[in-house]
Amino acid sequence: MRYPTTEKLEIIRLVEQSHLPAKTTLAKLGVPKTTFYRWYSRYQAFGEAGLRDRRPHPGRVWNRIPDDVRQQVVELALEEPDFSPRELAVRFTDTRKHYVSEASAYRILKAHDLIASPAFIVVKAADEFRDKTTRPNELWQTDFTYLKVVGWGWYYLSTILDDYSRYVVAWRLCATMKASDVTETLEDALAASGCDRATVAHKPRLLSDNGSSYISGELADWLRERDMDHVRGAPNHPQTQGKIERWHQTLKNRILLENHYLPGALAQAIGAFIDHYNNVRCHESLGNITPADAYHGRGPAILEERRRIKERTLKQRRLLNQQAAA
Repeated sequence: MRYPTTEKLEIIRLVEQSHLPAKTTLAKLGVPKTTFYRWYSRYQAFGEAGLRDRRPHPGRVWNRIPDDVRQQVVELALEEPDFSPRELAVRFTDTRKHYVSEASAYRILKAHDLIASPAFIVVKAADEFRDKTTRPNELWQTDFTYLKVVGWGWYYLSTILDDYSRYVVAWRLCATMKASDVTETLEDALAASGCDRATVAHKPRLLSDNGSSYISGELADWLRERDMDHVRGAPNHPQTQGKIERWHQTLKNRILLENHYLPGALAQAIGAFIDHYNNVRCHESLGNITPADAYHGRGPAILEERRRIKERTLKQRRLLNQQAAA
Protein backbone atom coordinates (compact mmCIF):
# COMPACT_ATOMS: atom_id res chain seq x y z
CA MET A 1 0.00 0.00 0.00
CA ARG A 2 1.30 3.45 -0.91
CA TYR A 3 0.88 6.32 1.52
CA PRO A 4 0.82 9.99 0.43
CA THR A 5 3.46 12.29 1.86
CA THR A 6 1.03 13.98 4.28
CA GLU A 7 -0.09 10.64 5.71
CA LYS A 8 3.50 9.47 6.20
CA LEU A 9 4.25 12.70 8.07
CA GLU A 10 1.15 12.25 10.25
CA ILE A 11 2.19 8.67 11.14
CA ILE A 12 5.65 9.91 12.12
CA ARG A 13 4.09 12.58 14.36
CA LEU A 14 1.78 10.03 16.00
CA VAL A 15 4.68 7.69 16.80
CA GLU A 16 6.84 10.53 18.12
CA GLN A 17 4.06 11.85 20.41
CA SER A 18 2.67 8.47 21.52
CA HIS A 19 3.23 7.38 25.14
CA LEU A 20 3.27 3.77 23.93
CA PRO A 21 6.37 2.05 22.52
CA ALA A 22 6.92 2.64 18.80
CA LYS A 23 6.42 -1.05 18.05
CA THR A 24 3.01 -1.08 19.74
CA THR A 25 1.89 2.13 18.07
CA LEU A 26 2.92 0.90 14.62
CA ALA A 27 1.09 -2.38 15.21
CA LYS A 28 -2.10 -0.47 16.04
CA LEU A 29 -1.66 1.66 12.89
CA GLY A 30 -0.94 -1.41 10.73
CA VAL A 31 2.39 -0.03 9.48
CA PRO A 32 5.37 -2.43 9.26
CA LYS A 33 8.26 -1.42 11.48
CA THR A 34 10.83 -1.66 8.66
CA THR A 35 8.70 0.60 6.46
CA PHE A 36 8.32 3.20 9.19
CA TYR A 37 12.04 3.37 9.99
CA ARG A 38 12.84 3.68 6.29
CA TRP A 39 10.52 6.68 6.14
CA TYR A 40 11.95 8.06 9.38
CA SER A 41 15.57 7.87 8.25
CA ARG A 42 14.72 9.69 5.02
CA TYR A 43 12.70 12.28 6.98
CA GLN A 44 15.63 12.94 9.30
CA ALA A 45 18.03 13.28 6.38
CA PHE A 46 15.93 15.29 3.92
CA GLY A 47 12.93 16.57 5.84
CA GLU A 48 9.44 16.37 4.40
CA ALA A 49 10.91 16.12 0.84
CA GLY A 50 12.40 12.76 1.77
CA LEU A 51 8.93 11.32 2.26
CA ARG A 52 7.86 11.88 -1.34
CA ASP A 53 7.62 8.82 -3.53
CA ARG A 54 10.63 8.46 -5.77
CA ARG A 55 10.20 7.22 -9.31
CA PRO A 56 11.86 3.83 -9.80
CA HIS A 57 14.93 4.12 -11.98
CA PRO A 58 17.69 1.66 -12.81
CA GLY A 59 20.99 2.04 -11.11
CA ARG A 60 24.22 2.29 -12.99
CA VAL A 61 24.52 -0.59 -15.44
CA TRP A 62 27.77 -2.33 -14.60
CA ASN A 63 28.31 -3.78 -18.09
CA ARG A 64 27.38 -0.74 -20.18
CA ILE A 65 29.25 -0.74 -23.49
CA PRO A 66 31.73 2.18 -23.63
CA ASP A 67 30.91 4.97 -26.08
CA ASP A 68 34.05 4.40 -28.16
CA VAL A 69 33.10 0.72 -28.61
CA ARG A 70 29.58 1.73 -29.66
CA GLN A 71 31.07 4.01 -32.28
CA GLN A 72 33.27 1.19 -33.58
CA VAL A 73 30.17 -1.02 -33.92
CA VAL A 74 28.47 1.69 -35.97
CA GLU A 75 31.56 2.11 -38.17
CA LEU A 76 31.69 -1.64 -38.83
CA ALA A 77 27.97 -1.63 -39.66
CA LEU A 78 28.56 1.12 -42.22
CA GLU A 79 31.46 -0.84 -43.72
CA GLU A 80 29.36 -4.03 -43.93
CA PRO A 81 25.79 -2.85 -44.64
CA ASP A 82 24.60 -6.37 -45.55
CA PHE A 83 25.43 -7.78 -42.11
CA SER A 84 22.60 -8.62 -39.74
CA PRO A 85 23.03 -7.69 -36.03
CA ARG A 86 24.00 -11.32 -35.36
CA GLU A 87 26.68 -11.35 -38.06
CA LEU A 88 27.88 -7.91 -37.00
CA ALA A 89 28.25 -8.99 -33.35
CA VAL A 90 30.22 -12.10 -34.34
CA ARG A 91 32.50 -10.21 -36.75
CA PHE A 92 33.14 -7.46 -34.18
CA THR A 93 34.03 -9.99 -31.48
CA ASP A 94 36.38 -11.90 -33.80
CA THR A 95 38.15 -8.90 -35.34
CA ARG A 96 38.18 -6.35 -32.51
CA LYS A 97 38.65 -8.89 -29.69
CA HIS A 98 35.89 -7.18 -27.70
CA TYR A 99 32.66 -9.02 -26.96
CA VAL A 100 29.36 -7.48 -28.12
CA SER A 101 26.16 -9.51 -27.92
CA GLU A 102 23.64 -9.76 -30.76
CA ALA A 103 21.06 -7.88 -28.67
CA SER A 104 23.53 -5.05 -27.97
CA ALA A 105 24.44 -4.82 -31.65
CA TYR A 106 20.75 -4.61 -32.52
CA ARG A 107 20.11 -1.81 -30.00
CA ILE A 108 23.10 0.18 -31.23
CA LEU A 109 22.04 -0.15 -34.87
CA LYS A 110 18.43 0.64 -33.98
CA ALA A 111 19.50 3.83 -32.19
CA HIS A 112 21.33 4.95 -35.36
CA ASP A 113 18.48 3.89 -37.67
CA LEU A 114 20.66 1.23 -39.33
CA ILE A 115 18.18 -1.66 -39.09
CA ALA A 116 16.82 -2.47 -42.54
CA SER A 117 13.65 -4.46 -43.15
CA PRO A 118 14.25 -7.86 -44.79
CA ALA A 119 13.79 -7.82 -48.55
CA PHE A 120 12.51 -11.39 -48.66
CA ILE A 121 10.26 -13.80 -46.82
CA VAL A 122 11.94 -16.09 -44.32
CA VAL A 123 10.54 -19.61 -44.05
CA LYS A 124 10.59 -20.86 -40.48
CA ALA A 125 11.94 -24.37 -40.09
CA ALA A 126 11.80 -26.71 -37.12
CA ASP A 127 14.11 -25.94 -34.22
CA GLU A 128 16.40 -28.89 -34.98
CA PHE A 129 16.62 -32.23 -36.76
CA ARG A 130 15.91 -35.43 -34.90
CA ASP A 131 18.72 -37.52 -36.43
CA LYS A 132 21.83 -35.38 -36.45
CA THR A 133 25.07 -36.14 -38.19
CA THR A 134 28.16 -36.10 -35.98
CA ARG A 135 31.04 -35.45 -38.39
CA PRO A 136 31.84 -33.96 -41.81
CA ASN A 137 31.38 -36.17 -44.89
CA GLU A 138 28.97 -38.45 -43.08
CA LEU A 139 25.97 -37.38 -45.17
CA TRP A 140 25.75 -35.20 -48.27
CA GLN A 141 22.55 -33.54 -49.41
CA THR A 142 22.03 -32.82 -53.10
CA ASP A 143 19.41 -31.15 -55.25
CA PHE A 144 18.86 -29.02 -58.33
CA THR A 145 17.48 -25.49 -58.40
CA TYR A 146 16.42 -23.29 -61.32
CA LEU A 147 18.14 -20.06 -62.35
CA LYS A 148 17.32 -18.04 -65.45
CA VAL A 149 19.80 -16.44 -67.84
CA VAL A 150 18.14 -13.66 -69.83
CA GLY A 151 18.04 -14.61 -73.51
CA TRP A 152 19.42 -18.10 -72.85
CA GLY A 153 16.69 -19.75 -70.81
CA TRP A 154 16.80 -21.84 -67.66
CA TYR A 155 19.96 -23.31 -66.13
CA TYR A 156 20.13 -25.78 -63.26
CA LEU A 157 22.44 -25.57 -60.28
CA SER A 158 23.52 -28.96 -58.91
CA THR A 159 24.92 -28.72 -55.37
CA ILE A 160 26.53 -31.12 -52.90
CA LEU A 161 26.05 -29.83 -49.34
CA ASP A 162 27.67 -31.44 -46.31
CA ASP A 163 24.88 -32.13 -43.78
CA TYR A 164 27.02 -31.70 -40.66
CA SER A 165 28.67 -28.39 -41.49
CA ARG A 166 26.37 -26.92 -44.21
CA TYR A 167 29.55 -26.58 -46.29
CA VAL A 168 29.06 -26.51 -50.05
CA VAL A 169 31.49 -29.24 -51.10
CA ALA A 170 30.90 -28.95 -54.87
CA TRP A 171 28.54 -27.37 -57.40
CA ARG A 172 27.92 -27.26 -61.13
CA LEU A 173 25.80 -25.01 -63.33
CA CYS A 174 24.19 -27.39 -65.82
CA ALA A 175 22.07 -27.03 -68.94
CA THR A 176 20.13 -30.20 -68.05
CA MET A 177 19.17 -32.24 -64.99
CA LYS A 178 20.40 -35.64 -66.13
CA ALA A 179 21.98 -38.35 -63.99
CA SER A 180 25.31 -37.53 -65.62
CA ASP A 181 25.09 -34.00 -64.21
CA VAL A 182 24.62 -35.51 -60.75
CA THR A 183 27.56 -37.92 -61.09
CA GLU A 184 29.86 -35.19 -62.39
CA THR A 185 28.99 -33.02 -59.39
CA LEU A 186 29.63 -35.98 -57.11
CA GLU A 187 33.00 -36.58 -58.78
CA ASP A 188 33.91 -32.97 -57.97
CA ALA A 189 32.77 -33.44 -54.37
CA LEU A 190 34.77 -36.63 -53.87
CA ALA A 191 37.87 -34.93 -55.26
CA ALA A 192 37.39 -31.75 -53.19
CA SER A 193 36.82 -33.69 -49.96
CA GLY A 194 39.63 -36.16 -50.55
CA CYS A 195 37.23 -39.10 -50.20
CA ASP A 196 38.37 -40.43 -53.59
CA ARG A 197 41.95 -40.77 -52.36
CA ALA A 198 41.88 -41.32 -48.61
CA THR A 199 41.01 -44.66 -47.06
CA VAL A 200 37.80 -44.10 -45.11
CA ALA A 201 35.63 -46.52 -43.15
CA HIS A 202 32.47 -45.26 -44.82
CA LYS A 203 31.97 -43.13 -47.90
CA PRO A 204 29.48 -40.27 -47.52
CA ARG A 205 25.82 -41.25 -47.83
CA LEU A 206 23.82 -39.29 -50.38
CA LEU A 207 20.44 -37.75 -49.52
CA SER A 208 18.20 -36.54 -52.35
CA ASP A 209 14.59 -36.19 -53.39
CA ASN A 210 12.84 -38.44 -55.89
CA GLY A 211 13.62 -36.48 -59.05
CA SER A 212 14.11 -38.48 -62.26
CA SER A 213 17.88 -38.00 -62.21
CA TYR A 214 18.11 -39.35 -58.67
CA ILE A 215 16.06 -42.50 -59.17
CA SER A 216 17.79 -43.48 -62.41
CA GLY A 217 19.65 -46.74 -62.79
CA GLU A 218 22.70 -44.87 -64.07
CA LEU A 219 23.12 -43.06 -60.74
CA ALA A 220 22.43 -46.25 -58.76
CA ASP A 221 25.19 -48.09 -60.66
CA TRP A 222 27.63 -45.20 -60.19
CA LEU A 223 27.01 -45.10 -56.44
CA ARG A 224 27.29 -48.86 -56.12
CA GLU A 225 30.70 -48.86 -57.82
CA ARG A 226 31.95 -46.31 -55.30
CA ASP A 227 30.38 -48.00 -52.28
CA MET A 228 28.11 -45.03 -51.49
CA ASP A 229 24.66 -45.46 -49.95
CA HIS A 230 21.73 -43.47 -51.30
CA VAL A 231 18.84 -42.23 -49.14
CA ARG A 232 15.79 -40.58 -50.69
CA GLY A 233 13.27 -38.40 -48.90
CA ALA A 234 9.58 -39.18 -48.69
CA PRO A 235 7.58 -38.02 -51.73
CA ASN A 236 6.11 -34.51 -51.41
CA HIS A 237 8.12 -33.88 -48.24
CA PRO A 238 10.96 -31.43 -49.05
CA GLN A 239 11.64 -30.92 -45.32
CA THR A 240 13.74 -34.10 -45.42
CA GLN A 241 16.25 -32.17 -47.53
CA GLY A 242 15.61 -29.01 -45.51
CA LYS A 243 19.22 -27.87 -45.31
CA ILE A 244 19.84 -27.79 -49.03
CA GLU A 245 16.37 -26.33 -49.66
CA ARG A 246 17.26 -23.53 -47.23
CA TRP A 247 20.62 -23.10 -48.93
CA HIS A 248 18.92 -22.62 -52.29
CA GLN A 249 16.64 -19.98 -50.77
CA THR A 250 19.65 -18.16 -49.29
CA LEU A 251 21.45 -18.29 -52.65
CA LYS A 252 18.48 -17.01 -54.65
CA ASN A 253 17.81 -14.17 -52.21
CA ARG A 254 21.24 -12.83 -53.16
CA ILE A 255 21.80 -14.01 -56.74
CA LEU A 256 18.39 -13.00 -58.10
CA LEU A 257 18.83 -9.40 -57.02
CA GLU A 258 20.40 -8.89 -60.46
CA ASN A 259 19.65 -10.17 -63.96
CA HIS A 260 22.31 -12.25 -65.68
CA TYR A 261 22.71 -12.23 -69.45
CA LEU A 262 25.45 -14.85 -69.92
CA PRO A 263 25.85 -18.30 -68.33
CA GLY A 264 29.42 -17.37 -67.44
CA ALA A 265 28.26 -14.26 -65.57
CA LEU A 266 25.74 -16.34 -63.62
CA ALA A 267 28.38 -18.96 -62.77
CA GLN A 268 30.74 -16.22 -61.61
CA ALA A 269 28.08 -14.74 -59.34
CA ILE A 270 27.28 -18.18 -57.91
CA GLY A 271 30.95 -18.92 -57.27
CA ALA A 272 31.49 -15.58 -55.51
CA PHE A 273 28.50 -16.11 -53.24
CA ILE A 274 29.45 -19.72 -52.43
CA ASP A 275 32.92 -18.52 -51.41
CA HIS A 276 31.28 -15.90 -49.16
CA TYR A 277 28.81 -18.46 -47.78
CA ASN A 278 31.47 -21.07 -47.03
CA ASN A 279 34.20 -18.84 -45.63
CA VAL A 280 32.67 -15.56 -44.39
CA ARG A 281 28.98 -15.90 -43.56
CA CYS A 282 28.47 -17.10 -39.98
CA HIS A 283 25.80 -19.77 -39.62
CA GLU A 284 23.53 -19.41 -36.59
CA SER A 285 22.85 -23.14 -36.23
CA LEU A 286 26.61 -23.79 -36.08
CA GLY A 287 27.14 -21.46 -33.13
CA ASN A 288 27.94 -18.52 -35.43
CA ILE A 289 30.96 -20.02 -37.12
CA THR A 290 31.32 -20.40 -40.87
CA PRO A 291 30.56 -23.69 -42.66
CA ALA A 292 34.26 -23.92 -43.61
CA ASP A 293 35.26 -23.66 -39.94
CA ALA A 294 32.86 -26.47 -39.05
CA TYR A 295 33.87 -28.62 -42.01
CA HIS A 296 37.63 -28.30 -41.37
CA GLY A 297 37.37 -28.74 -37.59
CA ARG A 298 38.27 -25.20 -36.55
CA GLY A 299 34.98 -24.60 -34.73
CA PRO A 300 35.89 -25.64 -31.14
CA ALA A 301 39.00 -23.43 -31.07
CA ILE A 302 37.05 -20.42 -32.39
CA LEU A 303 34.24 -20.86 -29.89
CA GLU A 304 36.71 -21.21 -27.02
CA GLU A 305 38.50 -18.02 -28.09
CA ARG A 306 35.16 -16.17 -28.18
CA ARG A 307 34.37 -17.44 -24.69
CA ARG A 308 37.67 -16.03 -23.41
CA ILE A 309 37.04 -12.70 -25.18
CA LYS A 310 33.58 -12.45 -23.63
CA GLU A 311 34.87 -13.23 -20.14
CA ARG A 312 37.72 -10.71 -20.48
CA THR A 313 35.41 -8.01 -21.90
CA LEU A 314 32.84 -8.34 -19.12
CA LYS A 315 35.56 -8.10 -16.48
CA GLN A 316 36.90 -4.92 -18.11
CA ARG A 317 33.42 -3.36 -18.28
CA ARG A 318 32.71 -4.21 -14.64
CA LEU A 319 36.02 -2.63 -13.58
CA LEU A 320 35.46 0.51 -15.69
CA ASN A 321 31.98 1.04 -14.31
CA GLN A 322 33.15 0.48 -10.75
CA GLN A 323 35.87 3.10 -11.26
CA ALA A 324 33.35 5.54 -12.76
CA ALA A 325 30.93 5.01 -9.87
CA ALA A 326 33.64 5.49 -7.20
